[in-house]
Amino acid sequence: MSDAPAGQPDAYPLHLDRYHLPEPEWDFPNATIDTYASESAPDFPPPTTAPPGSPNILLVLLDDVGFGWPSVSGGLVRMPTAERLHARGLFYNQFHTTALCSPTRAALLTGRNHHTVATGVIQEMATGYPGYCGIIPKSCATLADLLKRAGYACGWWGKNHNVPDNQTSPAGPFDNWPTNQGFDYFYGFISGETDQFYPSLIRNTTPVEPPRRPEEGYHLTSDLADDAIAWVRSQKAIAPDRPVLTYFAPGAAHAPHQPPLDWRGRNAGRFDMGWDEYRRTVHENQRRMGIVPEDSLLTERPEQIPSWDSQPEPHRALFARQAENFADFLEATDHEVGRVVDAFEEIGELDNTIVIYILGDNGSSGEGSLVGTPNEIMSLNGQQPTIDEAMGFLDRWGMPGTSPHYAVGWAHAGDTPFQWTKQIASHLGGTRNGMIVSWPRRITEQGGLRTQFHHVVDIVPTLLEIVGVREPTSVNGYVQKPVEGTSLAYSFGADAADQPSRHQTQYFEMLGNRAIYHDGWMASCRHGRLPWETSGSYSFEDDTWELYHLSEDYSQAVDLAAQEPGRLRDLQDRFMAEAAKHNVLPLDDRFAERLDTTLRPSFFAGRQHVVFHPGMVRLPEGSAPKMVGVPHTITVPLVVPDQGAEGVLCALGGEAAGFTLFLWEGRVRYHYNYFGIERYDAVAEQALSPGSHTVVVDFAPDSPTPGAPAVVTLTVDGEQVARTRIDRQVPMRCGTETFDVGMDCVSPVCADYADRGLFPFTGTLTSVTFDFGGPDETPGMERLKLATQMD
Repeated sequence: MSDAPAGQPDAYPLHLDRYHLPEPEWDFPNATIDTYASESAPDFPPPTTAPPGSPNILLVLLDDVGFGWPSVSGGLVRMPTAERLHARGLFYNQFHTTALCSPTRAALLTGRNHHTVATGVIQEMATGYPGYCGIIPKSCATLADLLKRAGYACGWWGKNHNVPDNQTSPAGPFDNWPTNQGFDYFYGFISGETDQFYPSLIRNTTPVEPPRRPEEGYHLTSDLADDAIAWVRSQKAIAPDRPVLTYFAPGAAHAPHQPPLDWRGRNAGRFDMGWDEYRRTVHENQRRMGIVPEDSLLTERPEQIPSWDSQPEPHRALFARQAENFADFLEATDHEVGRVVDAFEEIGELDNTIVIYILGDNGSSGEGSLVGTPNEIMSLNGQQPTIDEAMGFLDRWGMPGTSPHYAVGWAHAGDTPFQWTKQIASHLGGTRNGMIVSWPRRITEQGGLRTQFHHVVDIVPTLLEIVGVREPTSVNGYVQKPVEGTSLAYSFGADAADQPSRHQTQYFEMLGNRAIYHDGWMASCRHGRLPWETSGSYSFEDDTWELYHLSEDYSQAVDLAAQEPGRLRDLQDRFMAEAAKHNVLPLDDRFAERLDTTLRPSFFAGRQHVVFHPGMVRLPEGSAPKMVGVPHTITVPLVVPDQGAEGVLCALGGEAAGFTLFLWEGRVRYHYNYFGIERYDAVAEQALSPGSHTVVVDFAPDSPTPGAPAVVTLTVDGEQVARTRIDRQVPMRCGTETFDVGMDCVSPVCADYADRGLFPFTGTLTSVTFDFGGPDETPGMERLKLATQMD
């Protein structure tokens, strides 16, 4: 029997000795060693080479793109690269993800279910349970781990949301970073999102500054494409016969929705019809194109999402702008993907490159509130802007200095024809994403459609099969858990369109939302909290299960629970069996409550006195001391030279939210940024004189309640020089930016110095000391003591 997958005429020889990786060290079996080289025979260790004809792999994963946005699947966002690849390959209309970012990515890279690889939620919400701790087990080697040892060069660009939140600092540990998971190279960001104009960039394990600034035309997605193209060209120039794995995972189209400045306005007026008419239009497109069955139904808009017609006319202008801005962003992203594809074509490698273009790691995001938000970090903190606050950003929506996200109505529209959105793993709006596979050398069908049920865990076994790499028993001394996905290579053949799916059973769970698919049927249970609500828990006893026959009901529109109670009961039992098998338990529906950094181990746990020194920059908030919401004192001894000084002494966060302590026109100034909505200042009246000074900031919350008001007192050399009251604090986290000493990296916390770059301090700075708590046992101090205990 041939080992070749369907549609592949030449059988690649399987690596018969790859059950235990790494392979034993070369012991020079054919060498003859005598006293002199002239009397000896060498036996050089052979290089690791991939099986003959192994394809290059370009794996593209977009972020937060629902099934109903891309033009290739009937949407109104123009994506010619996706259309071009489909025209040279296959579109899968029943491909599934996990309903959230980190979990999908962990499953994609390992071929195991997200709870099996300890990624039941995003890294920032990790808890101390086997399915949720955020640490991918060594028993689940990544695709790159396996392909690298099979002769591939492996590079990764863009989003990594799989490093544990408490291991993102320069102190590591780096075991769970890309370059220790099989990748030779990484260039991107280690978080769930980053600003497209001011990204928190990492090269391998080292934080780096972007090569340009926004005013010079910088945009992250273009930068990632430039770097990926340069790497591919270099690899192929040096080692043309060695195949490459290029994993391109831009932050787009996750919020903040920030298109390149020269792409702004290209969709003006194209979404004035509103989200309800958008859904009707797109569903008709999908049926006409054959992307969905002719008899598929358009599911109803949930009653919790307002209709377009119910919105006042001025608000509709804002909502239309939100969709235009998002479309500009996504179209620009598809263009950059196209540039990477073109790079393979220009060097003559595209025909033997399998391109897997996954159009989203979950459904469209409903995390932007019912009215949208100019600052989605605010929403993730459980704070929602008012419509008036959002309207104030209409003309700046998507520009540097905003972190926007569209309204929930657009999220639902972007998941046409399905129910619900991202996070809702019980329904297809959260989990069904389009996928395109193009490989001209082996897939001869052009513009084909595949309707088999598949899941993101199926990508690893597919690629291992087509390359001819066996699933190893052990890697780096760790016995491996079985790959849980099912190869979809059988569907590549020209006659495979009608073959039954080989992926028979798949569970789904996210934040308490859960479902089970088995043999064409799906039982679904949406749990309490809505995706735009970021706090609160609900009783699991009140949940209601639904039943759908997906083989006949493509869009999951007709609930058959009342007609088939026995089948529903069987599927519920099957879900519990899968949940026990894959570490899904305990079910946990908390969201913002789990963002608290003190819920995870930390190098700073229990330390009430922390001293930082100049050079300590780009410390991610998740790996830093908890500075938000707790009483603390900042002490900064400094020296002002004769000519005076300015610049940042320390800062946490950036444009989205945070605080900064700096000298401005020679005066000490403390600035607090509450999500760009409110800003507070404590500014000394007099400039600091030349010489030595000690600046102290006392931050005193009224109570330990997250988001409670606080009083900030600023003293210089023991005398109070300024004081301000902060009416609303950031409740949980300032976002995905960093803590910096002596400058403000990434984006500026205070807009006044936005044109000063990193705005480094021009005097002499010896240290920045944080003392957490106060002189007496205040409620805030009690909160601190509780918060700094490891979970």
